[in-house]
Amino acid sequence: MGDRGHVAVIGGGSWGTAFASIPATNRVPTLLWARRDECVEQINDRHRNEEYLPEIDLPPTLRATTDLEEAVAGASVVVMAVPSHCFRDKVAEVAPMLANGAPVVSLTKGVERNTHQRMSEVIVDAAGLPADRVAVVSGPNLAKEVARGLPGATVVACSDEDRARALQRLFHLSSFRVYTNTDVCGVEIGGACKNVVAIAAGIASGLGYGDNSLAALVTRGLVELTRLGVRLGANPLTFAGLAGVGDLVATCLSPQSRNRTVGFGLGQGMTLDEVIASMNQVAEGVKSCAAILQLAASVGADMPIAERVGRVLYDGADVKEQVDDLLTRDPEPEFLGITPG
Repeated sequence: MGDRGHVAVIGGGSWGTAFASIPATNRVPTLLWARRDECVEQINDRHRNEEYLPEIDLPPTLRATTDLEEAVAGASVVVMAVPSHCFRDKVAEVAPMLANGAPVVSLTKGVERNTHQRMSEVIVDAAGLPADRVAVVSGPNLAKEVARGLPGATVVACSDEDRARALQRLFHLSSFRVYTNTDVCGVEIGGACKNVVAIAAGIASGLGYGDNSLAALVTRGLVELTRLGVRLGANPLTFAGLAGVGDLVATCLSPQSRNRTVGFGLGQGMTLDEVIASMNQVAEGVKSCAAILQLAASVGADMPIAERVGRVLYDGADVKEQVDDLLTRDPEPEFLGITPG
């Protein structure tokens, strides 16, 4: 895989650009699609994407284009790196251009608002592909660190284990270890839900709460996303791995995290509109929280942290009141809804 055509990466934001640098570093022909001419020209001429990855040199082997057909036609692998709210439309646009048998890989961590589908399910639905031709990548992958070549790791998940291994070989670097998993549901639920927990973690930090509070919040957030994943048929062990606790820790604790940044601003007294106006990229947790809550309600999964984040995001609820409400809930068994009994 990757030797009969190029890798196409659709989306020129920070993570799409950083991820495109991985196969390019592996000397696999890689073509990045981006919307704006100036972004494409900068990547091709200066090997930079200053808007999203300032002062980071990209591999000179990475090329970019604004022509979607040029990017996709003949590609042996197509990687989707666009936000969840426009994911379906872009997949539908890409679908007629796909080469026979080319797998489609999702980097997007979210749940579609109207359908409550995970991104792999959106690809299957919108492109008419079999599920075993769709893969997802998720893990503790802060884009700037990956683009700089700092050591890290991720998970590639596909129901077809052989395809997962082929993608593993394509994306693996000495500085970027790739592990395989066949639990696509678990990997995606971990990636989507951790964004919501990260908003809560940012709120706690913005309110000035200590490390004990933050550790408790992150751990209870892990229980929530595991509870939802198990109700949806995921393997609970997935949430103890890179796509679960690994991604959760990175997103909740790093100041580079967009979702944590949203929460921190809210905790500091900013309005959601003010926080979003100060950012140049989408924080997926803001878009996905409502869909995650609706998905959880449909399977009877209790998610008290996500519920209170939703109240803050969508109802304008007071952040301090929501935290106090969370702290005064009746205590319960630690792994309620996960373990038998």
